[in-house]
Amino acid sequence: MRQVRHQYPRHTHRDRLFYAVAGKLACRFLGKKGRIVDRVPSCWVAWLPRLDLKAPGLQSEFFTASQPEEDARAAAITDLIEDLFDTMQAAGGVGLVAPQIGVGLHVVIFGFDKSERYPDAEPVPETILINPVITPLIEEEVLGWEGCLSVPGLRGEVPRCARIRYQGLDEKGQTIDRTVEGFHARVVQHECDHLWGTLFPMRVRDFRRFGFTDVLFPDLATR
Repeated sequence: MRQVRHQYPRHTHRDRLFYAVAGKLACRFLGKKGRIVDRVPSCWVAWLPRLDLKAPGLQSEFFTASQPEEDARAAAITDLIEDLFDTMQAAGGVGLVAPQIGVGLHVVIFGFDKSERYPDAEPVPETILINPVITPLIEEEVLGWEGCLSVPGLRGEVPRCARIRYQGLDEKGQTIDRTVEGFHARVVQHECDHLWGTLFPMRVRDFRRFGFTDVLFPDLATR
């Protein structure tokens, strides 16, 4: 069984709130103008989405195929899932994957009832998805605006398959098999792209429809 060991200590809720705020400030002040934030204490990693377009760590690996249920129940994976949700909620995101916090595994989380970043989006059920597989069900693509916690301050119009089937395991090793469309399908495709090192700007086709959030959507600039 693959052992996943975190390189940072566990913290109280109060500690996590501090790191979440401190991490966002570090992104703003240390990471201006596209510089990589690499001078942050290692214990911040779980609450600070990081981006390095050249880093192989943005790609990830599947769990051992012969023992997916055992791997999915591992205590380290439970901790990882908790860290992912802490990070996503602190940043106001709608989804996150393990590589975004420096863990190279195919673990995806997403879901929300109401999103300030996407106020017109329909709710998406909270989901933990391990070893995901996406199957396009139709050739039709739809355009939609996307942003990303790993590419802060930017939005772009991205084509996505309009209707997909996605499969995988939940945190208990139970099978997930859903057919979805709309924003739900967009979120799943966006998050799973991260597993292969693909960020949404790489999928933008018309760069007249890509730019700074505070210019394109002033009301969303602080979200």
